[in-house]
Amino acid sequence: MIALFGGTFDPVHSGHLNMARNCVAQLSLTQLHFLPCALPVHKAAPGITEQHRLAMLRLAIQHNPHFSIDTRELQREGPSYSLLSIQECRAENPDTPLLFLMGMDSFNSLPSWFEWQKITSLCHIIVYQRPGEVRSSNHVLSNYLSNCEITEPTLLHSLVGGLCYFLTGTVEDVSSSEIRERLKHQQHTERFLEPKVREYIRKHNLYAD
Repeated sequence: MIALFGGTFDPVHSGHLNMARNCVAQLSLTQLHFLPCALPVHKAAPGITEQHRLAMLRLAIQHNPHFSIDTRELQREGPSYSLLSIQECRAENPDTPLLFLMGMDSFNSLPSWFEWQKITSLCHIIVYQRPGEVRSSNHVLSNYLSNCEITEPTLLHSLVGGLCYFLTGTVEDVSSSEIRERLKHQQHTERFLEPKVREYIRKHNLYAD
């Protein structure tokens, strides 16, 4: 199976890394590809360059043999539509199950994504559900789950896409925006950032204003 984990990673933090580690562990994956986006569709553009975001991501994952980075969205012009990346990955791996990892907030907004039903047909949606997080009662999502949700992860191997599985997440009460605020006000970030990422931010004076 091939797993993709998209995001701005502005900056990459412990929440991202824990989410990726749990996905690898719970689904017995050998490889998970971080997919940094250039121009996010559903949030404001990052305040730092993609080169800085990519450099920090490389530092954060460099010692984990299960992690790698797919830079296709950084090399593509225009908005970073997930569908385009998934279509490309599917064309490159027509017979391999493809997983797309996301958090509960992203899943709950999935019907607003560009061509979201094409996305769900091309890959398996893997949702990282932290304690206390609730699924949207949106009837469109409810209909999708009634047809596609599974509770046995081994079924992900049986099809190349089209299923949805919820991972059991851990509590992680931090976001990239909160970390940016902490850095701006020179507050502690040791709990949330890898040491080499913190050093990179300090060296390049990122998120200072």
